Amino acid sequence: MTFLVKYSPPVPVAARPPARRRRVADSPCHLLLPYQRNWLGGSSRFKFGLQARQTGKDFSTAAEGVRECLLRERAGRATTWMLAAPSERQSREALLKWREWAEAFRLALADRPVAGDFRGAQGARLRTMIITFPWGSRIFCVPGRPDTVRGFSTNVVLTEGLFFMDFVATWRALLPSVTNPLRGGLKKVRLISTPNGQGNAGHKLWEENYHHQPAEWGCHFVDIHQAVAQGLSLDVVRLRKSINDPEGWAQEYELQFLDQSSVLLSYELIAGCENAAASETMPEEFWQETTRETRAQTLALGVDFGRKRDLTVCWALVALEGGLQLTREVLALENQSSVRQLEYLRPRIARARRVCFDYTGAGVGLGDCLAQEFGEYDPGRHRHGKIELCTFTNQFKMDLLTKLRMAFDQKILGVPASQVIREDLHSLQRVALPGGGMTYRAAHNTSGHADRANALALAVRAITATVATFNYASVARPRHDLAVRRPAWSAGRGRRGGGL
Repeated sequence: MTFLVKYSPPVPVAARPPARRRRVADSPCHLLLPYQRNWLGGSSRFKFGLQARQTGKDFSTAAEGVRECLLRERAGRATTWMLAAPSERQSREALLKWREWAEAFRLALADRPVAGDFRGAQGARLRTMIITFPWGSRIFCVPGRPDTVRGFSTNVVLTEGLFFMDFVATWRALLPSVTNPLRGGLKKVRLISTPNGQGNAGHKLWEENYHHQPAEWGCHFVDIHQAVAQGLSLDVVRLRKSINDPEGWAQEYELQFLDQSSVLLSYELIAGCENAAASETMPEEFWQETTRETRAQTLALGVDFGRKRDLTVCWALVALEGGLQLTREVLALENQSSVRQLEYLRPRIARARRVCFDYTGAGVGLGDCLAQEFGEYDPGRHRHGKIELCTFTNQFKMDLLTKLRMAFDQKILGVPASQVIREDLHSLQRVALPGGGMTYRAAHNTSGHADRANALALAVRAITATVATFNYASVARPRHDLAVRRPAWSAGRGRRGGGL
């Protein structure tokens, strides 16, 4: 990806006309909102901007960097800025805003940005984009990883820095980039982000500098309410209703450092169970096979039922040697009638040994139909079919999801490396109930309502019951004197002694 920009050759200093001092109205910076101008005017060498989503933190940071390039270019000197973001896509998107500001300042770029390839960890090909100005000033972007930020002497912008895969290692790798005064003088650091949990390095950095004097970092706090009060055109009430996620709203828009222990499955736990051998789809022929090998496999299903608002998800697990429970399929059905869902589920249930079915709300009717066809599993009532009908009471949900967490902790699950599945599993939050006690909830979004997480939890319950083994061992029979004891009055009397 390259930008096509107009080329203007640099003009020698001696041939330049006397510079006209620009009026304030001529600068595009007057278009910034007050909180953005406050960030632009901050003179700290290290600045930490904790700012709500979609309030222009990348935009105002680009204004500061390009303005410095303008001042350096006028003085015939050069400067360099490096943009680092959690992903390559995010870093390129940030660079686009710098290009917009370069055009707004009417800077003639020395040449078009150059796309360069270089090697990262494990030989991965990583791409960087570079904008070069006439007198040598440069702006380039890289993914925010320890192996990609090394080897530079440059000013640094860390966009969404608290969401780097390893913030501490990345900061340690780029620190020498801003501590070398021999090339270009002292360098600046701009860290802009939303919060990402408590107790981590980013949270400690903010707590140690915000409202503390003297502070090494200049801290700027702009939540959604402050941004709207200072001119950001946004309907806060409507936005909050559309998000429908109290914890997400608190973190992303009100900038609260939330306790990540409320999350059932952290990204680290999920990543530890992502397995290349796991699959999201299987051909229909797989469910029709009836060979001896397929019959020998221990396959179990978890079905979370949905009709219109939620998805119906059928998660298939197979038990392998060594205790690994590997995902064979994650079938997601959206806006399908119960009859159509039955057509999808019937061959999968026929192949499985045990099925845990969501027998709550709208799932009651289909659950009864499946239990009648394949038999209900309820040992307490001496029923040993395939279908266990699971009613989601709060106690059942707590027990079900606690065992799901245990399976992730023990790393006995193999799940697909899918962004949609990862976010679904991560969406479950532990919430305190008003009358005491706890429960787990997830916000509704376009990808569902933790439907995949619930289906996986049901599949874990089903396969755990299926692979349970019973060991029998002989025990010594207690020794009892089975002979009939003779009463005391018959002592001395035998069969031949006459008697009564």
